[in-house]
Amino acid sequence: MTVDVEDYFHVSAFEKVIDPNNWESLPCRVEQNTYRLLELFEQNNVKSTFFTLGWVAERYPNLIADIVKQGHELASHGTSHRRATEMSRAEFFSDVERSKKILEDVSGEAIAGYRAPSFSVNDSNTWIYDVLVELGFKYSSSTYPIEHDLYGVPEWPRFKNLRPEGIIEIPIPTIQKNNTNKGIGGGGYFRLYPYWMSKKRIDNYLQQEQQPYSFYFHPWEIDAEQPRIANASYKSKLRHYINLSRMEAKIVRLLKDYQWSTMKDVYLTNEDK
Repeated sequence: MTVDVEDYFHVSAFEKVIDPNNWESLPCRVEQNTYRLLELFEQNNVKSTFFTLGWVAERYPNLIADIVKQGHELASHGTSHRRATEMSRAEFFSDVERSKKILEDVSGEAIAGYRAPSFSVNDSNTWIYDVLVELGFKYSSSTYPIEHDLYGVPEWPRFKNLRPEGIIEIPIPTIQKNNTNKGIGGGGYFRLYPYWMSKKRIDNYLQQEQQPYSFYFHPWEIDAEQPRIANASYKSKLRHYINLSRMEAKIVRLLKDYQWSTMKDVYLTNEDK
């Protein structure tokens, strides 16, 4: 179980209409929404990995401390939610190094995992893995092997793999239909489809692939009362706001129907940790 800890105004869908310089002036919802997720996880005896923005950790250190205190894994989602494909190597190094330092200083825990915003790792920037190794990360979960207009590397491995650079990559889960990979890892797909369909796909994956399954979502996805971004495109608004009011109930069903733990506990051996 994984949570990408960012607020509604951080998402890539709104990057063309919300200037990062204005983030400070917008109503923040990430703290209350993440605490709600901590409640749901505690009620269902679930441990999760929280891929957290450094921007969030700087502003809500008590939230970060509580995530760790409750036995969850803390991991990096970068500092500024800039897509890795839009940064130079030096910019990426600086962004991720800063996030790791913030998270480790606030939590007192070593950070092993990283997830790129919007799964923005592909053939054009594999140097990212050299940077992650240099910064001391043990694993990444930054690739989604599907066709998508914003991300996706459909020809890349579908399962946990050791990169030539010496770091483990854990892709978002997919199923295959007509020789095409279909996303089943969470987020918008999970909000869009009825729960029974998502469950059927997860069950098929577990039975056919005999591999662990990981799920991702965001705190803002359980928040139907979040502010609306009026000047965003119709497509962006549809993707972002669809079925928000139904998400929490679906998450609760998911927590009850499967056994969940952290990325580190499920995918890393004692030697990797």
